[in-house]
Amino acid sequence: MDLSLINGPIPKAATVAAALALTYLVIRKNRTWWVRVLPMVVLAVALVVTGLTLVIDQLWKPWPEPMPVILMVWLGAALVAISLAVARLRPSRWYARVATVIAAVVVISSALTATNAYYGLYPTARAALEVFNNPSVDLPDSASDVLEVPAGKKLADVWTGDGLPDRGTLSEIEIPGAMKTRPAWVYLPPAYSAKSRPRLPVLVLLAGQPGSPRDWYDAGRISDNMDEFARAHSGLAPIVVMPDSLGSLTANPLCLDSKLGQAETYLTRDVPKWIKERLTVDERREAWTIAGLSHGGTCSLQLAVRAPDVYGNFIDLSGQREPTLGTRAETVKAAFGGDEAAFARVNPLDVLATAKFPQLSGVIVVGRDDGQYRPAGAEVFEACRRAGMDVQWKELPGGHDWNVWRPGLYGSLPWLAQRTGLVR
Repeated sequence: MDLSLINGPIPKAATVAAALALTYLVIRKNRTWWVRVLPMVVLAVALVVTGLTLVIDQLWKPWPEPMPVILMVWLGAALVAISLAVARLRPSRWYARVATVIAAVVVISSALTATNAYYGLYPTARAALEVFNNPSVDLPDSASDVLEVPAGKKLADVWTGDGLPDRGTLSEIEIPGAMKTRPAWVYLPPAYSAKSRPRLPVLVLLAGQPGSPRDWYDAGRISDNMDEFARAHSGLAPIVVMPDSLGSLTANPLCLDSKLGQAETYLTRDVPKWIKERLTVDERREAWTIAGLSHGGTCSLQLAVRAPDVYGNFIDLSGQREPTLGTRAETVKAAFGGDEAAFARVNPLDVLATAKFPQLSGVIVVGRDDGQYRPAGAEVFEACRRAGMDVQWKELPGGHDWNVWRPGLYGSLPWLAQRTGLVR
């Protein structure tokens, strides 16, 4: 259950198994099969995959990036396997039909394994199965006793951390506000269970697009990694709030206030207001961090620049150069009715070119093999540095996937803990 689904023997074995299964489905001692059935299936699948790619990339455009070629190849392999299996079933004996179904299932399973490995979604089978688990518990009541930190001290200076549970908690909650959203998730570290509750720093963590707040639990392994950090720091870790920045799986309001929605107001006013009213948190701006992956990484920089009085820190994990729906012209038209000046007023690179932000600190993380977002990240990093920010650059092995985003976030926790006072 804990063997890697991303690296090692399982993805390689799945690829070999798919090749063998597809070979079994293709080979048959029948001239009609080779002359008519097989060519027709391959041609039909090629047309379907090509057409689907064009519809997604050119017409629907649910996300700015084109469909990865390797995934469309695997989709084609799965469709060929299904089509050939159906064609083989009727004239075959029962044992041949069983073998045919098994071969098709192997190809489909291998395609799913390859997709998972490409994006780094679920590192193990145990992690994949937790998709069907609901870990939510009720949020605890307000604290009757709050541990106050004397002026000039850090929380780590006065914290003892005795008698705490080994693990934190996750809660699924509603955060009302300026836009209609899906439920958010909140991680509370073991320290939040202390009799004298500390005021903890806040990490507002955003998913990508398409995506949902729960992605950081399922693929991001937020509980496991935050619990591990807490165990090494006497139960202390940030409170992590994972709100919905999209509204639906494929929506994209760009984390802006525009014709597409009031996402900026929601994330800079409504979410912080709910956190401060409902949770015991350190309200200093230096103790608040906004972070996210891909689209969420773009948002993290945007919101830090647009609301530096709310978020003192940001972690941009493979973010885009600027908020986008594909091209700048398409974005400006959809969000601001073609008003280029309105877009420039909220676009972080345009803002950074004319203003200084010495009060902000950030980390920009990219994948070494991310041909599209690594150059964008480098441009953003230089813009932040010129604007006077205390900004760090991290380049990790991998592409535009969870193999970069997980270690990118959790590897930044020591920096975040230092910035927010969790450690001395």
